[in-house]
Amino acid sequence: MPAVPVREALNEVWSIGGGEPAALDRVALTGAEPALPGAFAVGTMAQATIAASALAAAEVWRARGGAPQTVSVDMQHAAVEFRSERYMRVPDVEHRGWDTVAGLYKTADGRHVRLHTNFPHHRAGMLKLLGAEYTRESVAAKLQGWQGEVFETAAAQAGLVATMTRTSAEWGSHGQGMTVAGLPLFEVIKIGEARARPVTRGARPLSGIRVLDLTRVIAGPVCGRTLAAHGADVLQISSPHLPSMAQLVMDTGRGKRAAFLDLENEGDRETLRALARTGDVFVQGYRPGAIARHGFAPEQLAEVSPGIVCVSLSAWGHEGPWSGRRGFDSLVQNANGLNIAEAEAAGITDGRPKELAAQALDHGSGYLMAIGAMMALKRQREEGGSWLVRVSLAQTGHWFWRLGRLGVEGQVVPDLTTDVVERFLETTPSGFGPMTAVMHAAKMSTTKPAWLLPSVPLGTHSAGWAA
Repeated sequence: MPAVPVREALNEVWSIGGGEPAALDRVALTGAEPALPGAFAVGTMAQATIAASALAAAEVWRARGGAPQTVSVDMQHAAVEFRSERYMRVPDVEHRGWDTVAGLYKTADGRHVRLHTNFPHHRAGMLKLLGAEYTRESVAAKLQGWQGEVFETAAAQAGLVATMTRTSAEWGSHGQGMTVAGLPLFEVIKIGEARARPVTRGARPLSGIRVLDLTRVIAGPVCGRTLAAHGADVLQISSPHLPSMAQLVMDTGRGKRAAFLDLENEGDRETLRALARTGDVFVQGYRPGAIARHGFAPEQLAEVSPGIVCVSLSAWGHEGPWSGRRGFDSLVQNANGLNIAEAEAAGITDGRPKELAAQALDHGSGYLMAIGAMMALKRQREEGGSWLVRVSLAQTGHWFWRLGRLGVEGQVVPDLTTDVVERFLETTPSGFGPMTAVMHAAKMSTTKPAWLLPSVPLGTHSAGWAA
């Protein structure tokens, strides 16, 4: 299927979010595919989701008494922002790449499996499951004693993260693939009754909006970063006991304050409940059920803070046989056929998969979360209620398939050069030193998106709202 026009993709996202069709007339889109090398329309997804997130901010601004404003997004800039972690630089800070044993391996039945071992506990668990030493050679040898799908299942049962490479047809007949195919791209759902909170005014669309950001890696943090770009008070909550990836913290921490809370501790749980009582948005990216056991399921939060907007991200969706599994962008790409299709388009004939040109499912999901959060905030002020926004990497991946494929031009277009990327970078102070990072691709005629706070190390601030 050829790639759909970017306007069509934008219209679909905006409709699912509940936006007024007339607002789309205030969006200008420049540039065209192919924005990045590859078979899939990464530029289309990037431009459509970033534009819709800015338009959602503009609609919140209008609902708070501001004048209508225009939004513009350039596709090339949007594609660069979908790789923002790749281009972030801080002097004397080395980017940590993939873990030594992460990546692709062949199993005894000739299938490929992808291991994600970037976090120490996932790496240790994987080595224990396989009985392997910490070398690629040892892991490869041990996997020769496994069937691909049997290993995938055993890893999931051990709480680890790995997927077997599948074709789109295999994923389409898989229980989780069929479940995901029946779900919408994302959902904005009223989950409880509550009075409409007062409509306040401020200098920016989300001025005075308080956001708790309990997410890690890319997708969830991109949501929080986007809300911060439009003026929200975003407090990133992480545990002092959980591992993190420094370059991702730096890139996605712009505009946020950062505090530690340990949800295994009742005192810290009460602190989080107190923050939620006076908060507007609660964003979490843990697998379904993980946050609920601490008392922070959406329905529980709606009781604590009637009128709150809850945003939940999962890897595989909230329904289906894999709904409780952990996962990351690279594993979803690998399981749902995207990587096999990318390899076939590139002329790879030995069965090896090929990754997309960006962590597109992560970034796309992050902007969808932000769109849902802002549209739910707008509806809460108009009609009351407590709200839930649900997004998953797998649902985003299913939509990405439906955006269609690029022709041969996607395979021959050169990758972005340094000169091109540099046009979209800015250097600002940060808690790590001078940081060069990608500017936000959305331009707005009245309220310019900007991060007014520097990225800082996790746990820098106390767990409280800004004065």
